[in-house]
Amino acid sequence: MQELFKRFLDEGLSRRGLIKKLGALGIGISQARSLLEAFQASEAAGQGLPVPGSTTVKGTGGELLMAQAKAAGAEYLFSNPGSFETGIFDAQITSGVPLIMGLHEGIVISLADGYHRASLRPAFVNIHVVAGTAQAQGQLYNAGRDGSAMVVTAGLLDNEVWSDESQLAPRPGYDQKEIPRQFTKICWEAREAQSLPLMLRRAFKTAATAPGGPVYLAVSQPALEAKNQQAQILPGERFLFNSRPRPEAAAVEQCAKWLIAAKRPLLVVGDEVWKSGAVEDLVAFANKFRLPVASGQQAYRNYPMRDPMHIGNFAMGTPYTKAGVDLVLMVGARDFGGRLVPGSPEAPDARIVRVGLDLNSMGRNYATDLALVGDVKESIQDLKASLESMLARQRLNDFGKARGEEVKGVASKMWEERDTALKANFGKPLMHPDELTYLMAKHAGNAMIVSEVHSSVARYDHFRFSHRPEDPMWLSYTSNGLGWGIGAATGAKLAQPDRTVICSIGDGAVMYCSSALWTQARYGIPVLNVVWTNRNYETVRLGFSRYGGKMEASGRYAGMYLGDPDIDYVKLAESQGVKGEKANNQAEFEAALKRGIQATKNGNPYLLDVAISRTGGGAESTWHEGFKLSKRA
Repeated sequence: MQELFKRFLDEGLSRRGLIKKLGALGIGISQARSLLEAFQASEAAGQGLPVPGSTTVKGTGGELLMAQAKAAGAEYLFSNPGSFETGIFDAQITSGVPLIMGLHEGIVISLADGYHRASLRPAFVNIHVVAGTAQAQGQLYNAGRDGSAMVVTAGLLDNEVWSDESQLAPRPGYDQKEIPRQFTKICWEAREAQSLPLMLRRAFKTAATAPGGPVYLAVSQPALEAKNQQAQILPGERFLFNSRPRPEAAAVEQCAKWLIAAKRPLLVVGDEVWKSGAVEDLVAFANKFRLPVASGQQAYRNYPMRDPMHIGNFAMGTPYTKAGVDLVLMVGARDFGGRLVPGSPEAPDARIVRVGLDLNSMGRNYATDLALVGDVKESIQDLKASLESMLARQRLNDFGKARGEEVKGVASKMWEERDTALKANFGKPLMHPDELTYLMAKHAGNAMIVSEVHSSVARYDHFRFSHRPEDPMWLSYTSNGLGWGIGAATGAKLAQPDRTVICSIGDGAVMYCSSALWTQARYGIPVLNVVWTNRNYETVRLGFSRYGGKMEASGRYAGMYLGDPDIDYVKLAESQGVKGEKANNQAEFEAALKRGIQATKNGNPYLLDVAISRTGGGAESTWHEGFKLSKRA
């Protein structure tokens, strides 16, 4: 068909001849005429051949951009508006894409990040020019490390047209896309209004293509505000591809042979398992072939916590691995460790097989013997089929039986010891974090727990986290950049409005993101926010204590105590339109938790300010510098 249009364009075919030729291809006369009219309109606008399913939109650059965003499937526009993005917001109010506003660019990014993680759809963002872009980077770091698919647009004041020292423009000699470059897959700057739909399609495609990640598109103010522009708008299915590539057959066969020969294999799982929808396949695979599963770094719980094949988080000192491992399958998981290279105790003396699509994270620091490059779900299915074909029926039934019994024993003992240790912390005068999570698990049902409490403080072992809709879901992040939690939980609730969402967050992190409570109130996003209040940066204090220096000896930990004055998180929430209450002991918390969950079911966000104990080295210290300018002589 394109060749026919080309002949028509070159005057080698008349209008009547073109319609006749199209008819010979099975295209009716009326449809052929419509195609020809669309082609002539597109050609007049310099757009070339029409694309099936496309529409032609006329308007400002901002209207073209918003039309393409909606066609790409953008459900919301997450933003903190700025005057140099006027073209976008003038178009947004009639675009059919609702605005979800954050009061700081960092909040905007965490809103979009939580939305993507809970929906696995690309999030659409607009932030302000150079200063707003810079303010977003802390949360863009979190999103970039975990591969969260989002399209981040921003206004652009061009410093290479006239003055190079404009306010809110990049500094002389620099360009705006250099700011977010290290936290994104790619960055662009756009200056031509008619190119904006194409640029935006490219951004959505790049963000969504595995491995996903943020992309950044800065658009000049003149391009956004240019009038009487025209461009083709394509539906998302024409440029967003949900492909599931299969691994090379030879690699699958080799991996199957190694698994059969291995005495002590181990599966280490990461977030590609969840993102590919492979959890159920992996559970069946591990149990059928009696393979132990350990969790690597993860923002999701990629394997059911209490499954008999689950031996907890990966570490070389655990009972199963301490006895030796001869084959490790890194299933959608990042590389080991990260701090102690070379000679890291995290690197086992074993064959290492990588499974997944994120080639960039495979073998960055440690050796790789084989890679199954493909979608994790497809890879597990192919590996299962290969093992079944190699093992005779009787041998298949008996395969790994002794190993399976060992793993079940290790897992059972691990959970028994953990449960005993957790229960030993119940009933303290000031509630221990372990009892807080027990009470949360008791009443949360199948809630999504969005956690920004460091693992050194919080153990969520009471939760039976899983992939099934009837079980609770875990959502967190691996980068530990503070200020993610409340915004992320708010975005996650937008993605899964029918599920209870609980933001579980330490008081040290709250003040980085507390203005996201305003967003919850403004848009009626019913998140239950549970603040763990111990007036301390506990994770940092534990690091100070382990160092064993002057702070540990004196009990004076610099910058760790968050009292004097105490922050009232209930009043902070109420000042932004979110009701809440304090809980100072176990009974108060359990009653408040029930009320909070009911409040969210009634459609209202809620906050619980929960007093908990500090634990570990320096827990009793309330020392702080005590400097008061007003008391200086």
